[in-house]
Amino acid sequence: MSDRERFLKYLDEQHVSYTLVRHVRAFTSQEVAGTTHVPGRELAKTVVVKADDRYAMAVLPAPRRVNLKLFREVCGAKEAHLATEEEMEKIMPSCEVGAMPPFGHFYNLPVYVDRALTTDVDIVFNACTHTDAVKMSYSDYAKLVQPNVADFTDSAS
Repeated sequence: MSDRERFLKYLDEQHVSYTLVRHVRAFTSQEVAGTTHVPGRELAKTVVVKADDRYAMAVLPAPRRVNLKLFREVCGAKEAHLATEEEMEKIMPSCEVGAMPPFGHFYNLPVYVDRALTTDVDIVFNACTHTDAVKMSYSDYAKLVQPNVADFTDSAS
């Protein structure tokens, strides 16, 4: 079973309401927002960060970027950098690189959500491929993932 199938099966088993959105192949979060007709602030971008000797998921609105200094403070690390594609392939071997859903427990990763993402009713995120996205309520997402919520982003402008 692929990560995509396992992920969608998990959502079904949790009895949460969601919509699977098929879209043209899109690689950046802003491209996904455009092809799914979703405001960028509602698109949850998932970034893997290596903080000291462990990995974590940072989940943030598409137009924003991780401030690594703030992220280090939030997770109590001395050093932090964005994971490389090779590192992500090792962590999530059957998920397309850059298309991982923000569900860290599938990969034994803690999840940190930037507070800016919590203000909208719904969020949209990749579903393990560059052609699938899931739309669900933020409140359902938070119940399933129980993320650490903090301020760790900057505006991308």
